[in-house]
Amino acid sequence: MILIINSSANGIDLLLDDKFAHFDAEKQAIALPNAVNDFMNQNNVKMSDLTAIGVIVGPGSFTGIRMGIAYAKGLAIGLNIPVVPVNLFELYLHETPDAFVAIDSGRGDFFVASPQHEPCTMTIDEVEIEQMKSPSTVGHKPYNLIYAKDIVENKIKNNKNEPVIPMYLRPSYAEK
Repeated sequence: MILIINSSANGIDLLLDDKFAHFDAEKQAIALPNAVNDFMNQNNVKMSDLTAIGVIVGPGSFTGIRMGIAYAKGLAIGLNIPVVPVNLFELYLHETPDAFVAIDSGRGDFFVASPQHEPCTMTIDEVEIEQMKSPSTVGHKPYNLIYAKDIVENKIKNNKNEPVIPMYLRPSYAEK
């Protein structure tokens, strides 16, 4: 059984097979352990039933991403199971493989990726030009977290051992 953790935006999203829960949380670091325990208990699943943990590594909230990764790694080490990174672009492109993904960063630009573009940031003017080269544009609608389970399973099956590190597409405020 695979647990998916997403703390890259507001609140906490958890997925366990086809069961999904969203927890509103102002302080994600405080809420995440309790949210996971509550979610597991609600679904009558023990931590020892987990075979892997998938964690959303970005793009998104700097602090939320780091906290989610740290919690997922700690839990995985304690359970001796793999932790697998998933980024939001993978979720969008899983459903629409030939799309141009443009996610509003909330800071006047967009997080972008496509089959022709490595993940990066672009201005609205750049997005308007580049998106015309793809048959569709996504990112303006919610992604479906259910695809994270497929992505994690495929990475494990193909022995794709990626480092579980944050996907930051620009420097943090502190780095500036």
